[in-house]
Amino acid sequence: MDGDADIAALGSLLADRTRCRLLLALVDGRALAASVLAAEAGVAPSTASEHLGKLIDGSLVTVEQHGRHRYYRLAGAHVARLLETLSEQAPPQPVRSLREGTRANAIRRARYCYDHLAGQLGVGLMGSLLDRGVLSGGDGRFDPEHHPGDRLSAHGHDVDYRLTDEGERWLESFGVELDRFTRARRPLIRYCLDWSEQRHHLAGALGAAIAARLFELDWLRPHPRSRAVLITDRGRAGLREEFGLAPSERDASPLTLIGGGAGAATPPAGHTARRAGRA
Repeated sequence: MDGDADIAALGSLLADRTRCRLLLALVDGRALAASVLAAEAGVAPSTASEHLGKLIDGSLVTVEQHGRHRYYRLAGAHVARLLETLSEQAPPQPVRSLREGTRANAIRRARYCYDHLAGQLGVGLMGSLLDRGVLSGGDGRFDPEHHPGDRLSAHGHDVDYRLTDEGERWLESFGVELDRFTRARRPLIRYCLDWSEQRHHLAGALGAAIAARLFELDWLRPHPRSRAVLITDRGRAGLREEFGLAPSERDASPLTLIGGGAGAATPPAGHTARRAGRA
């Protein structure tokens, strides 16, 4: 018979800066080689391999063999959610250089949250979809007084977002392919409480499918050395035209929603909403 959860064992795994850097490098859902992870953590490959072994033993990371090479990834979306939750509770690391400050700003501007988008870009997209009547049911805001079951840096439960009929038509016109993300009975719509913006960003199958489409269009590109997401010149134009978002050419500048919309507008008359799967 099992006893209480051994939180101390998990805490000891995370009580090492190198292991935390390795985990954060994997939070975008990719599988990376030990040499890449070593460079991200700023340690020797042998040191990275030792720490990765401990993370595997602790069921936080898995390893895949591809030919002669081994690739590491998070053990699942639950680990990414854990890291997001800890990011909210943990104090910020002091910025000691311009490079570190630029990197921190880039992560807050746009980043992966496993397979969907977070940060200013993630909450901006959510607000735009609500303002344009693609989604209904909430306004994108974290309101602990009225939604006491929601917690920062975790999947939300208290707001029942739905995809509208207009939203289904928009998905088809924008080329979003939902089928490959819903085959595993994954909820269509989930939302996370963004740790850096303290607003909702879109998760679930729909969040993953929209993120994938933005990468297919080359509006976004993964940062080569972090979980930050880069907005291309084409992406700046596309985000402005399609979503009303106005990202600056300066990566450290915040994104703004044209017209000042901060959440959901009342859907146009005639909209009916299809209830999505919930967590």
